[in-house]
Amino acid sequence: MNPTTLAAILQLLLAATFFVIPTIAWTRGGASQDAAEAEISRQGHSPSVLAQHGIAFREKPWELALALTIGVALTALGVLNLTGNPTGRLLSWIAEPVVLLGVGFITAGQVFATAYTRAAFARSADSALHTVDAAALIAAANTPFPAWLRPLVLTRFALATAGSAAVLLLLWL
Repeated sequence: MNPTTLAAILQLLLAATFFVIPTIAWTRGGASQDAAEAEISRQGHSPSVLAQHGIAFREKPWELALALTIGVALTALGVLNLTGNPTGRLLSWIAEPVVLLGVGFITAGQVFATAYTRAAFARSADSALHTVDAAALIAAANTPFPAWLRPLVLTRFALATAGSAAVLLLLWL
């Protein structure tokens, strides 16, 4: 398999995650938010502390639109590269560093959600929030999602980071 074809396959695999993950988050995010709010209440805190600390599980319309747009862009790049169109190579050289840094950063928050949540509450001026059981909160929030979603999130992180670096390397060869 030639390097450009392999780069295109990596782009298309990453693109697929940008259609599946946000669709699941859109359809089940409300139930996830409800579960997280019930868990934070069970721990003796107001559900409003989640929003106050930037913790949300419900997908916003603009987040869904952005994710789907990224998926479409990566699909276009993958198809261009798969067909050997030189524009695909050029545009990939522009887009892949953005994917590596931007998407890698955003998906890191999803991969390390428990640590992020723990840190968010640890920084709170309200010392009562320092005792929030972040692992239980994230576990509760994850219950409405299918079991295969977590491995797919990890796959997207790997494809966005190591995969994007590999695409750049493969297109350089």
